[in-house]
Amino acid sequence: MKKTLFSLAVSACLGLIASPSMAKDEWPTDTVKIIVPFTAGGTTDIFARVIGDHLQKAFGKPFIIENVPGAGSVNGIAQVARSKPDGLTIGIASTSGLAINPQLRPDQVPYKPLKDLIPVTMFDKVPNVLVINSGKLPVKSVPELIEYLKKNPGKVAYGSSGVGTSQHLAAELFQQMTGTKITHVPYPGSARMVTDMIGGQVAMTFDNVPLLLPHVQGGKLTMLATATAKRAAFDEKVPAVAEFLPGFEAVAWHGFIAPAGTPKEIVDRLAAEVQACMKKPETIKKFSEAGAEAVATSPKEFADYIAAEMTKWKAVIEKANLQVK
Repeated sequence: MKKTLFSLAVSACLGLIASPSMAKDEWPTDTVKIIVPFTAGGTTDIFARVIGDHLQKAFGKPFIIENVPGAGSVNGIAQVARSKPDGLTIGIASTSGLAINPQLRPDQVPYKPLKDLIPVTMFDKVPNVLVINSGKLPVKSVPELIEYLKKNPGKVAYGSSGVGTSQHLAAELFQQMTGTKITHVPYPGSARMVTDMIGGQVAMTFDNVPLLLPHVQGGKLTMLATATAKRAAFDEKVPAVAEFLPGFEAVAWHGFIAPAGTPKEIVDRLAAEVQACMKKPETIKKFSEAGAEAVATSPKEFADYIAAEMTKWKAVIEKANLQVK
């Protein structure tokens, strides 16, 4: 009898010791919520659903999307940061939500990117492109544009989708690296800005490929270059700004994040499966057709990239003396 009781006690203790590991191995134990900090139907939302479908098949549990837009993606990311770190709430983060807004408007961002969140994996880079209205700017290349801007300081207007967006800071970085001065005209989103650009109210912009490409292909706007480190896969005939300004890069990127405290085993399993999805030919094709580059990084690589982006954009923000209240 004593031996039996002893055996049961030992088994119970072993069970208690093993249970945390077993719980991690069994993750997910229930439905996983993916918080997307953008509106439904947008490019990032569509990409999140593609990856969510893959995760659902891989893990055998539902992965559902919850759209929490607003405040330059801050609202959705803040909800992830506040969530229980059990792997059942994860989210999508972006350039603006992790690398820009926390430094541009720190009093309005209720989280520290690398303290309150765990980077899981980056899954895409969406090139910004330098596009002009040729009727307003008589130039055909980046060097010609730089020369024209230097001769006409402050006389050329560029549009952006708002103060503090990656498009706005791309233009600020361009000015800082070229010693030029361009007048900023911020809009409440890109759609109206593009309409005004076609109409000639603004002469140039840095914005995402999916938005601008149809207007370039239709002959209404002219693409001078991509804001990528090298020529972009969507059209390798288009030069990169970096060919004329070494080190210039201003892309929008997105990745998965989890609340701080989420077990490493869960983070690693999630990262591995997202990476597997991003390496599938059909995923690469789908992302490429939307003007995005499919990416698959480790958690550490993503964390290092975020840290580098925070340093880079902090310097741009401080040099431009940008303030948002």
